[in-house]
Amino acid sequence: MAGPLDGLKVVELAGLGPAPFCAMLLADLGADVVRIARPGSPEPGPADVTSRGRPSVRLDLRSPDGVAAVLAMVQGADLLVEGFRPGVMERLGLGPAPCHAVNPRLVYGRMTGWGQHGPLAHAAGHDINYVALSGALHAIGRSHDTPVPPLNFVADYGGGAVLLAFGLMCALHESRASGRGQVVDAAMTDGSALLSAMYYGLKAAGQWTSQRGENLLDGAAPFYDTYACADGRFVAIGALEPEFYALLRERCGIQDPLFDAQMDTTRWPMQKVRLADVFRTRTRDEWCALLEGTDACFAPVLDWDEAPSHAHNLARETFVTVDGVVQPSPAPRFSRTPARPPQPRTPTDPAALLRAWGVDESLAARLAAGPNPA
Repeated sequence: MAGPLDGLKVVELAGLGPAPFCAMLLADLGADVVRIARPGSPEPGPADVTSRGRPSVRLDLRSPDGVAAVLAMVQGADLLVEGFRPGVMERLGLGPAPCHAVNPRLVYGRMTGWGQHGPLAHAAGHDINYVALSGALHAIGRSHDTPVPPLNFVADYGGGAVLLAFGLMCALHESRASGRGQVVDAAMTDGSALLSAMYYGLKAAGQWTSQRGENLLDGAAPFYDTYACADGRFVAIGALEPEFYALLRERCGIQDPLFDAQMDTTRWPMQKVRLADVFRTRTRDEWCALLEGTDACFAPVLDWDEAPSHAHNLARETFVTVDGVVQPSPAPRFSRTPARPPQPRTPTDPAALLRAWGVDESLAARLAAGPNPA
């Protein structure tokens, strides 16, 4: 099977960060994605995981031939994905208006940090800036310390790429009924804010404060945190519910009355000190033998090398090795139309690829003869 998006055609204007990740998600699940790169850009190698699953062709979008080729490809496409600053695609002659002129049903996906409009729309930025503006970065980190950058998971990938993919699917669903495409404006600031929905609700209900590291899920609670073990490795505990908390105490041999009032926040600091002492008495593997697979809500903290080898990840084939590179498998899983595992990269014939995407044979040959092979 080719996946649930088999038959969907996507034109991707190659960029950085969330736009390629969004295109990867679509390709992983069976969409036919073509990646348009700049002349002189390197061919994606095996380690460029977010460029997997789709061929690429180099086109000069500042030339009339390059623009004509993209418009020809757009004519038969369902989706377009781009991640440039506002106005760049318009200046190239490839904004929504000319694309919808040749394909009124096209869903045009735009991925930016600040969005297509607003005081910051044209400013440079990165994930840390977008997640900062949303309020989310302030909440991540230890009490009385500086906020901790959450890699680029929150803005680039969660609030950016995944929400762009969701928006594209929503607009595509609507276009099937209306016959009309539209523009999807996916801003990482908007997405990061949306991912914070539950916390804004908890704050309104008086159940969350703006002081990081002093709330139930941000490391203040002793039963929802990470701890160092005797070997210097770490474990993660998430025993929120009373019955799970009781099991954690039982398995760890914690009989101290200090732990009887689970939600007494005045006891949390001392409980954390005591729990830290408990977890330092065994190695991580010893704690796994005692707690893993129980309702104590326990997991070892694995690094990038360890995670692919864990028994649960092996059983679910959560990771796959392609061209010698270990990488996550496509997700989520589908019962009837499973995605095909990522395949090794194969050489691309630029002229054949362009022709297959509706580019006139003479134009395809002319472009392929230039600085285009990829």
